[in-house]
Amino acid sequence: MAQTRSRIRNFCVIAHVDHGKTTLSDRLLELTGTVSEREMRDQMLDSMDLEREKGITIKARAVQMRWRGRDGLEYEMNLIDTPGHVDFNYEVSRSLAACEGALLLVDASQGIEAQTLANAYLAVEQGLEVIPVINKIDLPAIDLDVVRGDLRATLGFRDDEILLASGKSGQGVADLLHAVVERVPPPVGDPAAPLRALIFDSHYDAYKGVVAHVRVVDGRLDERERILLLATDKQSELLELGVFAPDARATTALECGEVGYVATGLKAVADCRVGDTLTLASRPARAALAGYRPAKPMVFAGFYPSNAEDYTTLREALEKLRLNDAALVYEPETSQALGFGFRAGFLGLLHLEIVQERLEREYDVDLIATSPSVEYQIRTHRGDVVTIDNPALLPDLSLVDEIREPWVRATIIVPTTHVGPIMDLSQGKRGTLTDMSYVDPLRAMLRYDMPLSEVIVDFYDELKSRSRGYASLDYEFAEYRAADLVRLDVLVAGMIVDALSIITHREKAAHVGRALTSKLRELIPKQMFDVAIQAAIGNKVLARETVKAKRKDVIAKCYGGDITRKKKLLEKQKEGKKRMKMVGQVMIPQDAFLAVLRLKDDSP
Repeated sequence: MAQTRSRIRNFCVIAHVDHGKTTLSDRLLELTGTVSEREMRDQMLDSMDLEREKGITIKARAVQMRWRGRDGLEYEMNLIDTPGHVDFNYEVSRSLAACEGALLLVDASQGIEAQTLANAYLAVEQGLEVIPVINKIDLPAIDLDVVRGDLRATLGFRDDEILLASGKSGQGVADLLHAVVERVPPPVGDPAAPLRALIFDSHYDAYKGVVAHVRVVDGRLDERERILLLATDKQSELLELGVFAPDARATTALECGEVGYVATGLKAVADCRVGDTLTLASRPARAALAGYRPAKPMVFAGFYPSNAEDYTTLREALEKLRLNDAALVYEPETSQALGFGFRAGFLGLLHLEIVQERLEREYDVDLIATSPSVEYQIRTHRGDVVTIDNPALLPDLSLVDEIREPWVRATIIVPTTHVGPIMDLSQGKRGTLTDMSYVDPLRAMLRYDMPLSEVIVDFYDELKSRSRGYASLDYEFAEYRAADLVRLDVLVAGMIVDALSIITHREKAAHVGRALTSKLRELIPKQMFDVAIQAAIGNKVLARETVKAKRKDVIAKCYGGDITRKKKLLEKQKEGKKRMKMVGQVMIPQDAFLAVLRLKDDSP
């Protein structure tokens, strides 16, 4: 068994978004013969249409490959693919915990970017052997010496450690596999100890229940065992176990150090959480593996069906989606403006966007999504602390002692020519510069502390716009801080539209109110009467716009005749408009709820 374990290599590929991670994974599968040429397709490990369209990995995958090293021996290579976006940072950390080594990809044309650094530091913290790889070397007009210099100066690699490859052409990919065999240590663990297996991902299967993707750290797992999950204290009969090659292939056992899957038979992904420890019910492990924490939503939004009759359809769609996404949390809520719907929590803005698109595409639900918000901590005069994720739930400010909002530590890498506009943008978002250094002579690294609520709205779009697409961003939650925050309500035709309410800083409230009412005036369609749009804090109106009534010439049919005929028609129209104003409702389109996202922050 020791001999077998010495020939196992567990590794992952980490990189910034769009640095060629999935393309390189395709070449690895091709070169090792894991997937035949006939079955091969682009983005082999991306199974969702959304992943293919957006060019990002949303769901991590694992695959077992075989490779003959330079010593003539055959090695078992377990590649654990990782999500590429900052929203899925915790999943990345669990995937790294299942490995002993990592290929760190750097795009030859773009160099080191924010998430490259974040993922590299994460890998080093977990004690992984990091192999630096400069990818896309087949691109024209690239300077490899500059990228090598970046890796030397920023992450301390030596030139002889850095490998060159092209995921597209396959150049240098064999050298990567040899480097993994030679540099990455084999897994360590005690095969005689009670079973401890790390769950680094899971998915739901209609026939097998929750399928956990595991790395066996200690012990051995045989088929037909009864398993126990330590964090949730759930027991279940093991239905099937096996490996991904890349499709599921059943086996009779998973040995110490191996990576595979376990069909648990559980009916809820929430019972089988990422980071949990799987052990045997008959001989449980005394201590769980370190690093587990429950997924914590950071961004919240309301989902409402466009047609009230579709409420049941939306609920069923969310239930089905939750089976495959344990990070998605939701609960029913009611809005005066939108009726019955759900308040849902997400890991970040990309996660929200993915869930919304999947609901609309896969379950054919026509949705209205409210603008995203974060979770605030409210301390009342009585000393109670309550958390709210919906601005409409903010208590009367006369009862509030302090409002705390989540802050993040943001790392921005930007060309030196665009440092000024990026600093101006960050300061406008209430950011505080904590550090500034240079990655190389042409690029600066800025570290900011800033409120999460400012980051999730349009910060990333503005960052790309002001840097002409060259800036990169990575952030992590830091702490909650007290701030002078108020709830800005939007009134349409005298009625508060609770779904449009936002929590903002008092100094920016007037500016945001003017921008929001101006935007809504363009989006809300004309009615048969004037519609007033107001932004207010409590009873104090900060801004107002009016959507003018549709004009209908009721006297067009009067060709001459007495003036009293025209006056009679105009009076009749006036009375009708007054009555309509009393009983009429203003239909607010989906674009109006997204207006908050499109506000450009021009405040000083």
